[in-house]
Amino acid sequence: MNRNDVTEMIVLARIEKKLKWADLAEAIGLSKEWTTAALLGQMTLTAEQAGIIGKLLDLPEAAITQLQVVPYKGSLPTAVPTDPLIYRFYELISVYGTTFKALINEEFGDGIMSAIDFSMDMQRQPDPKGDRVSIVMSGKFLPYKTY
Repeated sequence: MNRNDVTEMIVLARIEKKLKWADLAEAIGLSKEWTTAALLGQMTLTAEQAGIIGKLLDLPEAAITQLQVVPYKGSLPTAVPTDPLIYRFYELISVYGTTFKALINEEFGDGIMSAIDFSMDMQRQPDPKGDRVSIVMSGKFLPYKTY
């Protein structure tokens, strides 16, 4: 059993048990954003967290163990994403990436926004013209050092 097998098991079990990602997050006491990333194979759970998820989703012991293994992160199946929703984020970065970089560098200096010391909040924003997706990302600024 590998991590991709576990991810598929989680996705199916969650649907079968009619659980939302937020339900699983609440069970382990973390955000729905981080928990979803973890259960889709991008983060490492503690033994306690993995046990709780395993019990909720009736996962075998091997799957619970896999949830505690440091994953290979950022593993999309293709270099340019083909899923329309994920592609739109790729497109967003293609169009606005240089703007993000210019504005961050102007405000903070030469450096990057951490994806490790990072948080995200995704909410549905009601709008009479059609609901909107609101995503707030917050990452620690890490300046490049001289040596």
